[in-house]
Amino acid sequence: MSIVFIVSAPSGSGKSTLVSGLMRNVPRLRFSVSYTTRAPRGAEKNGDQYYFVGREEFERRIAAGEFLEYAEVFGNYYGTHRSELDRAEADGVDLVLDIDVQGARQLKGNLPEDKAVSIFILAPSRAELERRLRERSEDSEPVIERRLRDAATEIRNYGRYDYVLVNKDVEESVETLCSIVRAERIKRARVEAMIRPILASFEK
Repeated sequence: MSIVFIVSAPSGSGKSTLVSGLMRNVPRLRFSVSYTTRAPRGAEKNGDQYYFVGREEFERRIAAGEFLEYAEVFGNYYGTHRSELDRAEADGVDLVLDIDVQGARQLKGNLPEDKAVSIFILAPSRAELERRLRERSEDSEPVIERRLRDAATEIRNYGRYDYVLVNKDVEESVETLCSIVRAERIKRARVEAMIRPILASFEK
């Protein structure tokens, strides 16, 4: 049974960098590619970072119940298609999702309690988050201010997550994230090893 690792963070917290480090260092993980209605940025390619679709197609898929979770963020839809989990299960790998607080809440509600592990990443302070947002030079001043306001709201949801990781140092944070994944795998493997023989004893 695949484990679904849900990773959320306010924009600018370094989530993408940490997830990239996780994917490089831990085997048998697959990054879940989300659907979105926003336009590609920079060198983004369809099917790599996102599946880029029109708003009408996205809403058709919503109506058909194809998404495990979806949310509208800054005027664009983002969603996790059920086929991502189906493929992970078939291939025997665990799934990593990079989704926002709203999507994480939906997903946790749509999966068995022992299947999903949620991790919230945040910068060590508002000042540091603002510095990172400005350094990446992707957003206008109004967008930066909006992202900072939204960050305050998102951070208040930290209690809904299984783990909170403060990203002060990238290398250290990558190792912590890897350790979380490894520990959760070990925990589940031990539970399976202990419970299966007990269940079998009742079936005789």
